[in-house]
Amino acid sequence: MKMKLLLTMMALSSCLMLNAQEWMKVHGNYGGESWTFPLQIDKMSQFDFSDDETLFRGYTQNGAEKEMLVPFRVEMLDSISFANGLTDEEKGHNKYRVFTLNITTENGVAAIWGDIVIVVVKPWLVEQVLRQIKEVLDYDKQMLVVVAAGIKSEQLTAWLDKGDGKTIPTWLCIPNIAIAQLASMTFLVPVHAAQEQTAQVKALLDTMGQTIITEERLLGAGTTLASCGIAYAMRYVRAASEGGVELGFKADDAKQIVLQTMKGAVELLQATGLHPEAAIDLVTTPGGVTIKGLNEMEHAGFTSSVIRGLKAGAK
Repeated sequence: MKMKLLLTMMALSSCLMLNAQEWMKVHGNYGGESWTFPLQIDKMSQFDFSDDETLFRGYTQNGAEKEMLVPFRVEMLDSISFANGLTDEEKGHNKYRVFTLNITTENGVAAIWGDIVIVVVKPWLVEQVLRQIKEVLDYDKQMLVVVAAGIKSEQLTAWLDKGDGKTIPTWLCIPNIAIAQLASMTFLVPVHAAQEQTAQVKALLDTMGQTIITEERLLGAGTTLASCGIAYAMRYVRAASEGGVELGFKADDAKQIVLQTMKGAVELLQATGLHPEAAIDLVTTPGGVTIKGLNEMEHAGFTSSVIRGLKAGAK
């Protein structure tokens, strides 16, 4: 079975606490052999393997790509370790501080390793995966986060029941695709969890954006507003960019203008706490072009279309 390895820098930096300017060594081990090659990890945003699984790629934070050939295939890989150099004093005890990523294609094996086990699969696969791993999960020591839309807490409880009355601390979780850029709006629903445990899981998710702890009844609405909502926001970007082209800008320039405008609007609202309508008033001169454009959008049903789309997505 082919497998693609993808590591985001946020997961590494938050979990591994890497020093900013250390040169890293990446070790691949199988069959008693190992290979080592240098990588300045603080400048990388993610890593993956090519489709033929013989080329290890690192991507810098500005999107450039640094490729490294490696003499192994992914299905033969047991682990990859990231090691950063320690101070001279620390080297007297241990030359490298090593962090290991264990790799397997077996769900039952993977579930044994983590203090927090995160199941990220399509909704129709959740039951199958949970039934595969529940016998190896330690309900007294491990915690479980399920990332899948449309799953109910009652279903999780039934699928994880071992017949002994024990429950594992469990959460339903819905992020959005901006988690890849550490900017997710994530919803977290405790199912069987203490407040302290929920705070621990939230702290982990907060390293990849913002997290709201919510009731299960609002999870569908949150999914629509944030997970589906990011697509709605991108549809506005597309529409505004096309309008920019019609106004005379090149397509790439129009998109850049729209993206920076949206970024500025978000940062302004976050920094000031203003209601959006109050911020709009700052740029709507009486009789000016802004109010004319806004009124034309409203005549075309802009606000009502957004609300109707959100409500349709929540059904």
